[in-house]
Amino acid sequence: MKGVLIVDHGSKKDEANDMLVCMSNLLQTMAGPQVVVRYAHMELADPDIAKGFGSCVRAGATDVIVFPYMLSPGRHSTNDIPRLVADAAREFPHVTFSVTPAFGVHEKLAELILDRAGIEAVKAFAGSEGDRCWDPDCSETLCGDACRARTARQTVFPGGNS
Repeated sequence: MKGVLIVDHGSKKDEANDMLVCMSNLLQTMAGPQVVVRYAHMELADPDIAKGFGSCVRAGATDVIVFPYMLSPGRHSTNDIPRLVADAAREFPHVTFSVTPAFGVHEKLAELILDRAGIEAVKAFAGSEGDRCWDPDCSETLCGDACRARTARQTVFPGGNS
């Protein structure tokens, strides 16, 4: 069974930590009962990553996908969270795990920003149409691990399996 563990930084403000509970509930509803969705905070609040990972496993997950609930591919999402997840996973050698890139540049985030600003998008993207580099120089390096063009190319294999 797949599990999704969303991980934010954690905050001293309860409202910030509570938001992750709501996002976890939304994700669980959207994913359905065949996926285990849990949340964790990197620091400053409970549950921490070890507790969140363990909660996924105890709920039946044998493959845990960890999503750093962060905008950019900074130190926490590229180094700290993967390290803490690997540490937590040692307790469960039968469980596979992976850590996704942070949000990065994505058309759904752009749609949300425009919506919150009260502006209607004049261009929408469907399917893989948004899987391109948005760096003006098309470097595919500016966004780091969160580069949509590079990530799309890395996760698509012959035959369409990902």
